[in-house]
Parts: sequence; structure tokens; C-alpha cells
Amino acid sequence: MRRGSLVQLILVAIAAAAAGTAIALLPNWLPQPASREAGRIHFVFWFLTGICIFIFSIVASVTAYAVVKFRRKPDDDSDGPPIHGHTGLEITWTAIPAILVTAITIVSAIVLAKDDAAGANPLRVNVVAQQFAWSFYYPAYGNKRSGILRLPVHRSVLLRMTSKDVVHSFWVPEFSQKQDVVPGLHPTLHITPTRVGTYPVICTELCGLGHALMRSQTIVMTETAFDKWAHGAQTAAAVGGGGSSIFNQQGCTACHRLAAAGATGTIGPDLDKLAVEAQRAGKPLASFVRESIVAPNAYVEKGYPKGIMPQDFGTKLSKTQLDALVRFLVSSAKKGTK
Repeated sequence: MRRGSLVQLILVAIAAAAAGTAIALLPNWLPQPASREAGRIHFVFWFLTGICIFIFSIVASVTAYAVVKFRRKPDDDSDGPPIHGHTGLEITWTAIPAILVTAITIVSAIVLAKDDAAGANPLRVNVVAQQFAWSFYYPAYGNKRSGILRLPVHRSVLLRMTSKDVVHSFWVPEFSQKQDVVPGLHPTLHITPTRVGTYPVICTELCGLGHALMRSQTIVMTETAFDKWAHGAQTAAAVGGGGSSIFNQQGCTACHRLAAAGATGTIGPDLDKLAVEAQRAGKPLASFVRESIVAPNAYVEKGYPKGIMPQDFGTKLSKTQLDALVRFLVSSAKKGTK
């Protein structure tokens, strides 16, 4: 190859690589990170992606240049020159990938070690998955249960997970960490939220008929707001709690709409229409509400699949809590029909 052709080839390859890398990296492809760990993970992703795009652009441009510049003419039937190798090039194309792979390994190992290390005094949350709902328990606050994951901003959090039935997978896109949740095992995730806001909790492992509906929310709040919520919830739990607090504690707001509780969930039936649905079922309102809690598959509102609602509230709630919850829902339903 003439020196002029080699220079042209190098310039074309560098220009194509730079353009391809810029085009790939400039758009905001990933969710805005909402945790310290997510920022590190995004760095590794773009570090690796940038290397891959740069190399691909060079290879593709060199291939295209060679096809155009050195294609055989229609009347050329001669054999090509006998080339037996080029020691310098062979060393180069072996050494460069080795260096890049080593760099990727080192960067990934550092980020993995940092993301796997819990900060000082982490908030511990036990995550329990079941078909088709998430439950979050706070041991430091009387093992308070919530169907919504509430976290204080800028505080290290340790999530300890398990499943009651089948394999699920915990994922909050803005946290950029995903963890399979397996029965009998207790994997952990470390998260340090950095942005106040509300983010989806999604199951990403096909776990049954209601898999697509197995969603919840993560609410990241200020430390003051979190302490107020946690201690308030703990106090309510200690005295049995009113129906409204039990409704919120058990995570009903994640799936149902109920104006009296400020709930806007769309996964399950609209509880503001309980009175209408009780009439359709031909049952007294209070009996219908109680049955819907303890035996949710006994009557399923049209348009909603069977087996979605957790079926252990009858044993999870005490008689006092169950009675309070029924009274609250009946009262709310009657107000909604006025």
C-alpha cells in the first residue's frame, strides 16, 4: 500500500470512529440516574460502549475503504501479491485489544466493589416478592410493612430479598440495578438514592399470569419526611392502626384507586365503586368487602384476571386490623355513592 493511501485510510477511519462515537453517546439513551450506584454503572456502560463503537467504526470504515479503493478491475485476472504476514500489525492488533479488555476489567471490578459495599449505618429493608405483589419491611421501625418502597435521599440502603413462591426479579430503572429474587435465597442490593422523586418497581422475570401487573413504586423523600412517615406508621402499627393507615401500610394504594386514601392505582379494581360491585355480586357491602380481602378469588370483578391479588391478608392481618380495614372501606364506599 502506498503511503498516501495509508494516510487516507487512517484519516477516514479516525473521522468515522469519532463521528460514530459522538452520534451514539450524545443522545440520552438511559434513564436519568437516581442513585450513586446508577451513576457508576452508567459510566461503565458508556466506557464499554464507547470503546466498542470506536473499534467498530474503524473496522467498518477500513473495510468500506478497502472495498472501494482496492477492488479488482473487471479485466484483471491476475493473482494478488503473495503476502505472508506483517509482524508489526499482528503485535498491534493483539496488544491493543488486550489493553482494552484489561482496562474494562479493572473499571468494572472497581465499580462492582464500590456498588457492593454498603455505607455506614445503612437503612435495612426486607423485600418479599410473591405472585403478584411486592412487600417491603422495615426492621428498624417495628418491621413496618408497606407495598411501596420508601427511601430517604442520600442514605445508604441495604435491600435483602426473598420470594414466597417463584423466581421474580427486582428492578428500578433509575437505580440501574436488577436482582433475581429466588425462593430460599436472600440476595442483597445496596442503593444510595440521590434524587427525590417517584420511580417504578418492576418485576422483570416471567412469574405467572399477572407478571405484567407486578409493579409498585419507589418513593425517595427527604430524611425528615421519611422519619415522619416511618415513625408515624410505627406508632399507628403499635396501636393497631385505623383503617386508613392499615390500607396504606399494606400497600393497597399501589394497586387500587380510592379517593378517601388518595390512592390512584390502576392494577386492581376501583374501590370507589365497591358498593356497585357488591350489588352485582348480590352480597351485603360489608360481607363483600371482607370476602374480597380474605378470599380475593371468590369473586373477581369483570375485566381483571383471577389470582393477581395476594391471598394471605386473612392470616397477615389481625382480627382488629381486618375489622378496621373493612369499616374504612365500607364507609368510603358509602360516601362515594352519595
